[in-house]
Amino acid sequence: MKHIGLATVALAALLAGCASDGGGHPASVSTKADAAKGSGKGPGVGKGFSHDPFPSTYKRYPGTPTLVTHVTIFDGEGGRIDNGSVLFADGKIVALGQSIDAPAGATVIDGTGKTLTPGIIDIHSHLGDYPTPAVEANSDGNEATSPTTPEVWAEHSVWPQDPGFSRALVNGGVTTLQILPGSANLMGGRSVVIKNVYARTEQGMKFPGAPYGLKMACGENPKRVYGSKGREPSTRMGNIAVDRQTWAKAVEYKRKWDKYEKDGGEVPGRDIAMDTLAGVLSGEILVQNHCYRADEMAIVMDMAKEFGYHVSAFHHAVEAYKIADLLKQNGTCAAVWADWWGFKMESYDAIGENLALLQKNGACAMIHSDDENGIQRLNQEVAKALAAGRRAGIQISDAVAWEWLTYNPAKALHIADKTGSLKPGKMADVVLWNGNPFSVYTRPEKVWIDGALLYDANDPKRRPVSDFELGQPGSGDVK
Repeated sequence: MKHIGLATVALAALLAGCASDGGGHPASVSTKADAAKGSGKGPGVGKGFSHDPFPSTYKRYPGTPTLVTHVTIFDGEGGRIDNGSVLFADGKIVALGQSIDAPAGATVIDGTGKTLTPGIIDIHSHLGDYPTPAVEANSDGNEATSPTTPEVWAEHSVWPQDPGFSRALVNGGVTTLQILPGSANLMGGRSVVIKNVYARTEQGMKFPGAPYGLKMACGENPKRVYGSKGREPSTRMGNIAVDRQTWAKAVEYKRKWDKYEKDGGEVPGRDIAMDTLAGVLSGEILVQNHCYRADEMAIVMDMAKEFGYHVSAFHHAVEAYKIADLLKQNGTCAAVWADWWGFKMESYDAIGENLALLQKNGACAMIHSDDENGIQRLNQEVAKALAAGRRAGIQISDAVAWEWLTYNPAKALHIADKTGSLKPGKMADVVLWNGNPFSVYTRPEKVWIDGALLYDANDPKRRPVSDFELGQPGSGDVK
């Protein structure tokens, strides 16, 4: 008989209930619509239907006030403090500096010879949607049945027991992830941002208040998938044509709902796919766009201007270095690899200096994984990119390079006011590394999420293990 995991038991007590109408009944969208109908005015902007039907039920694990002393600090926003201290309590960063007094009852940790950083944020992950074991029964990341599927939501495929989550935390110091649907489609569906904690449900992991994303894709993937089926798109011009046709429909759909929400009258018909695109057009949902070539990224930014939306980040972006100035002008980030290239034609013209050149030219840049193994060593990927830049004469400090792992992805996800750097009032998502985090010999020693110690390399019991793994050989083995 399989034992119940500690994480499962803890979360069971913490998960919140669903919203109600105040009378003990679930809130009804149709009731609100009926009330507005014929009243001479609409229900208000964004109130025609529920924009959050699957709300976060995340509750932070309990922690104790903690002071880490005599440690090298990278604050995530380019700052460095040597022989510093960080105090966090009640789930938040309280203070950091070179001399901080420990409050009564606080846990004090001597960090001599170690480095303290914000937890890593991976803006491009498929954990949960393509979990381990990687078998066909678990392959839930690509709804490759139509070139545009904005109606699907990645969170509805996320398996919260994926063992990959604990590997990312323990080996990689990853505390926040964006889970994206795959890139077979021009519009692959909604992404979701999660905190890297185990829970019974995906909603128990869901980052409170984080905006949704829309996964889009350029180039080879859509034209290969659908061209092989003898349908549009089969070319790059077909990609853009289908995108534009779809955005044109979305503009009209949003116009109808805007009019109803302002003036009332007949309630427009719902289209779940168009709901997502209307959310993008209103700025509520962020575009996360898989795209490799510089020319295609430039085209997409012009298309975004045509229809009135904004691309938050291009992902993979191996040719981003060619258009760093355009990315900066458009306020669009680039999420890239250190040295993945050549696995298909559009990934051929990559260079190791990509990240460094983006930084030098003032563009928002970051590392990402797109891989269940790469997510466990994003710190080392940044080390490679940093070294490539320095060999090219681009001098970037270690502390500034840490922005590529935490603060810049937080900005691209619109959660930088909550996490991504060690600033008072932000979430205490913190990693204590047992040495220089840009060394291949360094590993996380302790990881806190919202101030709760979820991993301690020196305490075998303080190691997250999914309920799926319990009782199986190698359970919790993350070496």
